[in-house]
Amino acid sequence: MAVSEMVSSNSLLWGSEKTKRRANHDGEIEPRCVQILGADPQLLAKAAQYNVENGAQIIDINMGCPAKKVCNVMAGSALLKNETLVGKILEAVVNAVNVPVTLKIRTGWDIDHRNGVRIAQIAEQASVKALAVHGRTRACGFSGDAEYDTIAAIKAAVKIPVIANGDICSPEKAKYVFDYTGADAIMIGRAALGCPWIFRKINHYLITGEKLPPPSITEICDILLAHLDSLYQFYGEYTGVRMARKHLSWYSKGQPHGAVFRNTVNRVESSIEQINLTQAFFAVDKNN
Repeated sequence: MAVSEMVSSNSLLWGSEKTKRRANHDGEIEPRCVQILGADPQLLAKAAQYNVENGAQIIDINMGCPAKKVCNVMAGSALLKNETLVGKILEAVVNAVNVPVTLKIRTGWDIDHRNGVRIAQIAEQASVKALAVHGRTRACGFSGDAEYDTIAAIKAAVKIPVIANGDICSPEKAKYVFDYTGADAIMIGRAALGCPWIFRKINHYLITGEKLPPPSITEICDILLAHLDSLYQFYGEYTGVRMARKHLSWYSKGQPHGAVFRNTVNRVESSIEQINLTQAFFAVDKNN
């Protein structure tokens, strides 16, 4: 699956440059999945139609985001409080487009209101094609450990594919989550930041039971440079440089002298400077 893009129903109506840029799927691998969020069924239906008209092949609805700015407008995981509205949104979006619609949720609003099973049943009744579940409530944010009991209960309660998400950061953990929840697939989020090779590591382990060696410093550098180039091409020089800073931090995490590198590279203002510093850092690291 291609990386999901988040397009809110409001930004669609505003016609922002950011939304227009993200709606351009030239060169993306298939299937092209676009994620939308909001709280108004009709606006979300229009957002889904807009993105399908612009090349989206899957529409994913975000009811899992715990961010305050999202929940304060009753979007994201705040919707888990209102099962009736959840149903209306899902029905409106599913009926608006002729491509598969999927849904991302959390296990509930808080630990006393884990209604993930009920939300999953509503999704199935609305003809949602697959459900991703993060193993925390909205109130938990990203703190504590993900719990997989609710994901297992959801899997047992519905027939649509269930995707387990939360704290899957190693091949061994991936196998554990598959075995414990019975999920049809797993979703990797934060563990892939600065570590995109985690997918091949997990896939190899699940198939063979053996662990792959870590990538070489040269390979890491090559992957990072290609990533930086994609950011510059997509966002342009000014925004691309600023978007790249967090990725440079993630890729260099755990590398010798990484803190010094981050302190330097996050202060430069041009793509050329970022590239030169990145090449120098990994070349030095390779020789140490």
